[in-house]
Amino acid sequence: MDVTYQLHELTHIVPLLAKEGESNLTWLFKGEMGAGKTTLINALAQYFGVIDPVSSPTYTLVNEYEAANGKLIYHMDWYRIKDEDEAINAGIDELVQDALCWIEWPEKALGILPETAFVIEILVIDAQTRRLITKIITKPYLDI
Repeated sequence: MDVTYQLHELTHIVPLLAKEGESNLTWLFKGEMGAGKTTLINALAQYFGVIDPVSSPTYTLVNEYEAANGKLIYHMDWYRIKDEDEAINAGIDELVQDALCWIEWPEKALGILPETAFVIEILVIDAQTRRLITKIITKPYLDI
């Protein structure tokens, strides 16, 4: 997918994104600070029927949500992680294996990610406009 949209159109983009990424448990969100990664994840959580409030796990590293179908979703923000060893020591590597994971700043610990991941890159065009580019990648994740 390669689409440019206005922020108020996000609810129209989310179902397309969910359909494209449905075969992957690991979704990697790329974008500069303030690009709207958490905003997009909030919209995805609503689409998946998450009732709990969605916020950035910048300081907690991981937020856990329950989707309408009863399955767990882990929202991770690895911005403050120093390296892969720190992620492993925090137990994050175990979470990435069995549930839907939405990961911001994934480049901090690429080695703990599964063989295949769905990448969502958000580019800022202006204050109200974003470009969304998606792709499915496999290890060794050379193009992330």
